[in-house]
Amino acid sequence: MDVIIGLFNGLDRIIDRGIVAKSVMLRMIDALLGNVFLNEDAMRLERETGTAPPSFVVVSPTGRCNLRCASCYAADAALKGRELPFEVFDRILREKRELWGSHWTVISGGEPFMWRDGDWNLMKLARRHPHDVLMVYTNATLIDDELAAEIADAGNITPAISVEGFEAETDVRRGKGTHGKILRAFEALRKHGVPFAISATATRKNWDIITSDEFVDFYFVEQGGLFGWIFQYMPMGRDQNLELVVPPESRVEMARRMWRLVRDRRVFLIDFWNSATCSQGCIAAGRHGGYFHINWDGDIMPCVFTPYAAGNINEIYEAGGDLRAAISSPFFESIRNWQREYGYNRPAEETGNWLAPCPIRDHFDMFATVTAACKARPINEEAGEAIHDPVHHAGMVDYGRKMVELTDDIWASQYVEPEQYRKT
Repeated sequence: MDVIIGLFNGLDRIIDRGIVAKSVMLRMIDALLGNVFLNEDAMRLERETGTAPPSFVVVSPTGRCNLRCASCYAADAALKGRELPFEVFDRILREKRELWGSHWTVISGGEPFMWRDGDWNLMKLARRHPHDVLMVYTNATLIDDELAAEIADAGNITPAISVEGFEAETDVRRGKGTHGKILRAFEALRKHGVPFAISATATRKNWDIITSDEFVDFYFVEQGGLFGWIFQYMPMGRDQNLELVVPPESRVEMARRMWRLVRDRRVFLIDFWNSATCSQGCIAAGRHGGYFHINWDGDIMPCVFTPYAAGNINEIYEAGGDLRAAISSPFFESIRNWQREYGYNRPAEETGNWLAPCPIRDHFDMFATVTAACKARPINEEAGEAIHDPVHHAGMVDYGRKMVELTDDIWASQYVEPEQYRKT
């Protein structure tokens, strides 16, 4: 409930400042209320088919990027020229709507605004799907006055703009001058009334900064961010480094700080891992209400932080299949089975610790076993090396063990016991 209050408080804040265009707000309300939160299409399809489909898909249509951030997989020379074809991208959006009633799509990358296929770009695709909401994770360096006006005119795109903290932290990882370009993008989006979100990568070096009052004051109050996402660093890109991962002890404190900001500052702020108590744990692998990831090569993965593929959408389409085949692989089924065993959709007393919810991050031994048994394919050289590296394996297993040990008592006393008491 606190998170929802934060979202409505954010809407009040940007409306009071006059930095959201009426036309954009009306389209967003229509799309969000009619097609996402009160999704009659999805409910009808569930009743008719008896299935429990995912709510959204993350599509990364290009691996190209105009930045080269430390420890990121994008902008690698090997990805040059690799783009998801328009016909495939367009079909994914159409099929998930027709099959599952899904009107919410997350666009990642690479830099999504660099995606091209002939005359097609992201803005043209957004206009082709006016009843879908596209949340676009972007470095914002390409958002100028002209593009901001196009986004406002489309009315169904919410940019989620990546920062690492303030200017110093952002420029160290993303390149000198990047933060200044982000501020200019904020200004252009405010001018044209486009709501935008803040996206921050948490590491050992900056987790305390991005969960501070000063961070909220600057990005939400001063700059006008509507909501925020925190993604803790995962060692999966170039020069992957376990030392950059937020330590378990800091991750616990980070959760406390985040929830204080949500409650006291009334901001919509979600941490992909620390907010798993809001989503009944892991949402990967096409779980009901969850999602899966398709990248520029068409590779189908359980999660954006899981660089191991269960199949390829291009091959599925060529063989006459559809998105249902994309989530029917043994790899996805195994992860969904683990989610159910761990406690998804079960009573509180039968639920695993959702403060350590992630298969790959918090339960790596299980994940590596499932990956090998299902012959999931690494999508790049780094992922292939990592899954077979005994040092990486030991480091990830040790990380998960410490996280479980630190949070088991918190989970029992602050989540399970109050829920049991409520039922008595």
